[in-house]
Amino acid sequence: MLRLLNIEFIKLWNNRASKVLILAYFILLSCIALISAIKFDFGFFRFHLAEQGIFNFPFIWHFNTYVAAALKFFLAIVIVSMMANEYSNKTIKQNLIDGLSKKEFILSKFLTVAAFALISTIFVFIISLILGYIFSSFTEASIVFSDLDYLFAFFIKLLGFFSFCLFLGILIKRSAFALGFLFVWYMVEGLARIVLNLWDKTTEYADTITQFFPLQSMSNLIKQPFSRLGAVKEMANQVGEQFDFDYAVHWYDIVIVLFWTTFFIVFSYKLLQKRDL
Repeated sequence: MLRLLNIEFIKLWNNRASKVLILAYFILLSCIALISAIKFDFGFFRFHLAEQGIFNFPFIWHFNTYVAAALKFFLAIVIVSMMANEYSNKTIKQNLIDGLSKKEFILSKFLTVAAFALISTIFVFIISLILGYIFSSFTEASIVFSDLDYLFAFFIKLLGFFSFCLFLGILIKRSAFALGFLFVWYMVEGLARIVLNLWDKTTEYADTITQFFPLQSMSNLIKQPFSRLGAVKEMANQVGEQFDFDYAVHWYDIVIVLFWTTFFIVFSYKLLQKRDL
């Protein structure tokens, strides 16, 4: 397995565009720390974002994984391009001639996306731990290491999303069209939700159906954290609103995403088997 992973990383590191995107992704992940520097000072009104508790343990695990997940599109470009380059440069054919089986080829790609997901999770864990110990009001171990299920959900979310990108790269072969299809699919899921909401005015019916959609199931793993902030709750109370939101990471959301991950990898292999390379 290490041999297969090493082959893929050599290919990626020798590609200038991939190298730039990977570095940009991890630099931007590091920039989560810059959120602590956001301040507004207008006369009597002073606002320091870090003082709102966004870096308090254990809330920081929820907040940082949600923000970091928004940056996954940088690696999506890398993964789709990784497959497109295999076809355009004919390296896939050369790999098979050199003795690599189609099963090993798909395994090498899956190991790559799994490695990206794992490294990203470890990176976010380290950044969150550092920021938490700097800004958090609570540093007891029992509090610091609670709610780590958000990190696990982050890993599963990236694994599912990158597997989807890998599948599109194999299905469509051209990176621009594959990324375009990803955007179109995102729009399709959004339109489907709108139609379901029109069908039934309550959101319960739409939530029940769309939770099984690929991108929506990944989104459900980590819900928005902002309404958990004390300042947001206080503003809501002043206008007579109350938030009744389920922020937890649920096992069934993880199962749905793992199903789609398996589906994308299996059908990537099936596509490769049927094609005359």
